[in-house]
Amino acid sequence: MKVALVTGGSRGIGRACSVKLAEMGYYILINYQSNETEALNTLAMVREKGSDGEIIKFDVANSEEVEKNITAWQESHPDTYIEVLVNNAGIRKDNLLVWMTDEDWHKVLDISLNGFMYATRAVLNGMLKKKYGRIVNMVSLSGLKGLPGQTNYSAAKGAVIAATKALAQEIARKNVTVNAVAPGFIKTDMTQDLDEGELKKTIPMNRFGTPEEVANVVAFLASKEASYVTGQTISINGGLYT
Repeated sequence: MKVALVTGGSRGIGRACSVKLAEMGYYILINYQSNETEALNTLAMVREKGSDGEIIKFDVANSEEVEKNITAWQESHPDTYIEVLVNNAGIRKDNLLVWMTDEDWHKVLDISLNGFMYATRAVLNGMLKKKYGRIVNMVSLSGLKGLPGQTNYSAAKGAVIAATKALAQEIARKNVTVNAVAPGFIKTDMTQDLDEGELKKTIPMNRFGTPEEVANVVAFLASKEASYVTGQTISINGGLYT
């Protein structure tokens, strides 16, 4: 049984990644924090693809929760291991820095940056022991060029990009790759409050992307075909930033 864990897998890009990895034959662990209904909907979509999986509830920003739940799952499945990790969980709390609260700063970094660290650390030993693994981190255009009103989000995603490069060098000899995917404007719940009509005028392709377009790149990076690709950040932004 090949196993993939997708954090924040209940909706949007996380859901699309779960479904795409299911098409590749993976048993999907769909992480969610609060919306069990949507997580179960994702699981149903995974099963429609002829695969299977389960939902697994924990807050990626809580080190103890992450370690407890992943360790418990691994101990109850001693004959397999999590060979693909998609660190997708993240939130936006946009504001100009002059008005940004401590809470909004820490919440964004806790989920995107600390969440990456906690989830990756929890699965890494299994990958290293088996000498095979794929880690794909969901970053952002904001982490590459910075966006006004997103100092917290840009800081978090920029840090994960740097961490991706460092970790890739630590574990490459064990046949474990670490890459990042940097979406631009993608049509999801996270961007539904944005003015799509105005923003798409700034995009050479004149449209927002889809979660499935992001998932296709994640799937390649998670595959054996990407065995010599590591430490990279691949942009998916319709030409908005090159």
